[in-house]
Amino acid sequence: MKSLRWIAAAVLAVSAAVQAHDYPTSDRVTFVEACMRERPGSHYEMLNKCSCVIDAIAREVPYDDYVTMSTATSANSIGGERGNTIRDTEALQVQIRKFRQLQAKARQNCMIDVHAPR
Repeated sequence: MKSLRWIAAAVLAVSAAVQAHDYPTSDRVTFVEACMRERPGSHYEMLNKCSCVIDAIAREVPYDDYVTMSTATSANSIGGERGNTIRDTEALQVQIRKFRQLQAKARQNCMIDVHAPR
């Protein structure tokens, strides 16, 4: 009986941890599709590797932080004065660097060649 309670407690703890950084399915799919377009490889292999990457990111940062980081990273490449707003804001640059490091670590852990052409 004690082992059953322990298993139930473990399942609840894992369930709570997973829900803590739950991302909408549509955002996960969008991420995986973009990842697969950027990297050559068999469909099944890249589907699994790219899914692994977004899962790894989701374990590390809450969804709202992910949105901020990924938006700032994308907007960082906007040219001209509009892009300067992002490039001149140190807090956003910190978020961009953190997101790029997080992505690189996740890609490495999910066995995506970081040196492969995009």
